[in-house]
Amino acid sequence: MTHMELTRRSFVVTAAAAAGGGIMLGVASANAAAINGSPWMSPTTKDGTEINHWVVIDPDGAVTVRISYTEMGNGAMTAIPMILNEELSADWGMIRAEFANVNRHVTNDNLWGRMATGGSGTVRSGRVLFQQAGASVRERLKAAAAAAWGVDVSTVVAKDSMLMSGSNHGMYADFATAAASIALAEEPAIKTPDQFEFLGTSVVRLDNPLKVNGSAKYGIDTRIPGMVYAAVATPAVRDGKVKSYDAAAIADRPGILQVVELVQHPDATERRDVRNGVVVIADTWYRAKTALELMPIEWDLGPNSNVTQEGLEVMFTAALDTPGEVRREEGSDTLGIISRSNNVMTADFIRPFEPHVCMEPFNCTVSIGDNRVDLHVSTQNPPGAVQSITDQLGIDPGMVHLHTPFIGGGFGRRFSHDEVRQAAEIARLSGLPVKMVWTREEDIMQGSHRPMGAARIMAALGDDGLPTAIWSRNTAHYRALAEMPYNIPNQHHELTKTASHIPTTAHRAPGTNVNSFTSEQFVDEMALAAGWDPLEWRIHMTTNNDKADWNLMFRTLKSVSGFTTDLPRGEGIGVAGAYDHGSIVANAVHISVSRRGQLRINKVDVVLDAGHIINPLGAVTQMEGGTGFEISHTLLGGLTVSDGSFHKNNNYDTFHMARIADMPEVAVHFSLSGGEKWGGCGEPPVAAFGAALANAIFFATGKRLRSTPISKHDLSWS
Repeated sequence: MTHMELTRRSFVVTAAAAAGGGIMLGVASANAAAINGSPWMSPTTKDGTEINHWVVIDPDGAVTVRISYTEMGNGAMTAIPMILNEELSADWGMIRAEFANVNRHVTNDNLWGRMATGGSGTVRSGRVLFQQAGASVRERLKAAAAAAWGVDVSTVVAKDSMLMSGSNHGMYADFATAAASIALAEEPAIKTPDQFEFLGTSVVRLDNPLKVNGSAKYGIDTRIPGMVYAAVATPAVRDGKVKSYDAAAIADRPGILQVVELVQHPDATERRDVRNGVVVIADTWYRAKTALELMPIEWDLGPNSNVTQEGLEVMFTAALDTPGEVRREEGSDTLGIISRSNNVMTADFIRPFEPHVCMEPFNCTVSIGDNRVDLHVSTQNPPGAVQSITDQLGIDPGMVHLHTPFIGGGFGRRFSHDEVRQAAEIARLSGLPVKMVWTREEDIMQGSHRPMGAARIMAALGDDGLPTAIWSRNTAHYRALAEMPYNIPNQHHELTKTASHIPTTAHRAPGTNVNSFTSEQFVDEMALAAGWDPLEWRIHMTTNNDKADWNLMFRTLKSVSGFTTDLPRGEGIGVAGAYDHGSIVANAVHISVSRRGQLRINKVDVVLDAGHIINPLGAVTQMEGGTGFEISHTLLGGLTVSDGSFHKNNNYDTFHMARIADMPEVAVHFSLSGGEKWGGCGEPPVAAFGAALANAIFFATGKRLRSTPISKHDLSWS
């Protein structure tokens, strides 16, 4: 056969042509095309000038902004330069981006501040810092120009990469060298939202062209000289052990270099620690993986190997009978009021463990040299990755040089760095530069997942049908239940912790992703029991209290969604609202269900109040992506525990995720309350969807669903 180099872009174009179709590749701006295939570490021109550690200006006028947060589809690569440039006022077409040097960060007292990307915190945590960095550079450029022209700095105007004062004018680049040596007497004031000119306008993301043409580099794309590949097998059950393995059985297979055993530290208790396991190292990952599958391994799975899904559900539900930690108390004698009431409602809910299933398989490349360790990994927390590898290898953090690529999905999972520790240990044991890649099965089996959650909720309704007291207890998290915004005078919410052997961690919209399913369905039940339209109930119950932003959001949802309970059987609209990471969000989910129970999600209206929006186009894509993400978990997902592990549904053929055909139209609407509110956009869209879908199903079928995945329920009706 003729050898042919096939790039991702050429494949897409060729496939489209072969199908008789067409394709349009969008380009954001000239600067995006200038970013090379390794955008985070793209070098600036050699004689470019660093004005401060955030901004470098090249002689040709290009402005490089250092990005302190990672890009994992959250839009950080675009939002940070936008915020900084609101103050700097450079020509946007001249802006480029590179990731801040992590080694410089950890060896210079956390130079860039927070570098952990999570909790929808890029804008919320960094906005003031980014604005200040841009304003500082602008004022130093103006001071340099004023000195060169012999004019007062107050007469100098900075706009679109140009400096002007009377007949004097010049480019930012002309004054960069002088500006770098200027120390301001005090840092300039930054703009308030009412003064923004650039922020709030829609900007195409800088990383779009790279991801369309296939030049974007992820951890899985790492190649370094002398690199070998490692495939890993660990016991299916957490804390299991290796009883024996027969390395001789695969010694003669092509490309096999070493077989090493990973040994868990006897005191290891954290999910991040190296687990017991067996590793095959070869010259290609496929050879390593194939040999590992063929090598005889005997496991001691330990006492948790008899744990089942049914047993866990019984255990978690039983835990609701045990008092927990009080997370919110309002009014007095909530339980007494409920016990004395003649109109009490109660319900139990349960949701399973959910994996993150990031599209990029977990991988990590480690090369240990003399006084230097190179680490290549997709991480949400680069300094945390450095800390993990220094702990594992017992070295100084200054020895570690972290190369941070794009992230093919994070959702909280890429904070743990158990893959970093594991790859570092394999590199140490083998003495080779190693690229470790987990199979999807290992990813789910070794993963830390969204917690399984059970919840119980009770309420007493007064003579007017409105709740006088509400009580809840749950096992997953206090959020959403303890944060209910409704004007209910007596509230008592508890968290009772229930542990299993399965490790858990943050999962997009932690807490609210489980508990809003409970709270916002129960709201519908209370409203309907009293004869209220559920959306009107929410509007009424956020009136005349301190939740004016909620009230505005629900009124906006009413105006844009056409919500009604008066639809033919088989059709339904469900609504729900939630708070998450500084933002509030409401959904109206429009569905149809056939008599045989076939569900179709036709449209989702999303109303977001993040206070302010940096990039409306970016916010819309986050709402769309978050909706698709939670469709996967509410409708289709759910890990099944059997024999203590997830061996029943640990790949995409058995753990189902939303496909293109499952994705509805998503209409995004903003209801911005402004003021001091600066909420996130990455996690909030997940929070309200599950309850809104379940409420819609109730109106379409008359069936109230208290567990997920919904695909396991019979939705047929007559």
